[in-house]
Amino acid sequence: MSENVDLIRLIQSKFHNLSKGQKIIAQYIMSNYDKAAFMTAATLGERVGVSESTVVRFANAIGFIGYPQLQKQLQEMVKTKLTTVQRIEMSTDFSDEGIILKNVLKADMENIRSTIDEIDNAVFEKVSKSIIEAKSVYIIGLRSSTTLAEFLGFYLNLIRDQVYVVTYTIGDIFEQLFRLGEDDLVIGIGFPRYTSRTVNALKYCKSKGAKIAVITDSMISPLASHADYTLIAKHKMESFVDSIVAPLSVLNALIVSVGVKERTTLSSSFASLEEIWEKYNIYASDEEK
Repeated sequence: MSENVDLIRLIQSKFHNLSKGQKIIAQYIMSNYDKAAFMTAATLGERVGVSESTVVRFANAIGFIGYPQLQKQLQEMVKTKLTTVQRIEMSTDFSDEGIILKNVLKADMENIRSTIDEIDNAVFEKVSKSIIEAKSVYIIGLRSSTTLAEFLGFYLNLIRDQVYVVTYTIGDIFEQLFRLGEDDLVIGIGFPRYTSRTVNALKYCKSKGAKIAVITDSMISPLASHADYTLIAKHKMESFVDSIVAPLSVLNALIVSVGVKERTTLSSSFASLEEIWEKYNIYASDEEK
């Protein structure tokens, strides 16, 4: 089963078909999933007063191959709630300074591999097309996602006009969005720990009738609940710092896709830009190197 499943809703939908013992497990998990995530099947069974085999059968009953798969899903949910201090304490893979570089690079590679497996190509194409067709494009990415939002905004501005990166400024982010309309596209970018400001902004944009595309880590992300299109990009890193390698690769692909579709416009834009860059010495010349 994909982790792109709202586990709590899944359990709720299966609840009435569960046995008495399985319902006890379900109720405990729905109320204490943060604790259950780190319990073995035997420990969970002991905690709620059922056998280990009942816990295993519960996992099967709601669609998982076994309890370890259910536990992995629970742990993914918990990671979105972890504080920075807790994430530092979990950084066991990065405790040996001699192998930090290798472990971080391996984690980034795994994030890209997982993203390739889970991203929906059809949705990707719809987002690319929507970027071209929208009257205006608004990009929302706050806190650790600010770099991603700025990167996407920089390149889309070279391809088309009316691209706005929504940021913390002298005014509120909602003041930057109040002209939003049904012909506009909003791209929301966010990963655990999700910022409430981004979630609320997307909720507001949805109420205005704008089309919403999000780049996030999972379909259970609070950003996804307000989206017309969701692109999954993995960012797992058991440390205080987030991995933005896979999200950045997805944004790279989006920019290339839009650029290919708008090749004529892009060529004209860059021809004009080259003249400006040369006139105002934007880039170092060979003599200055």
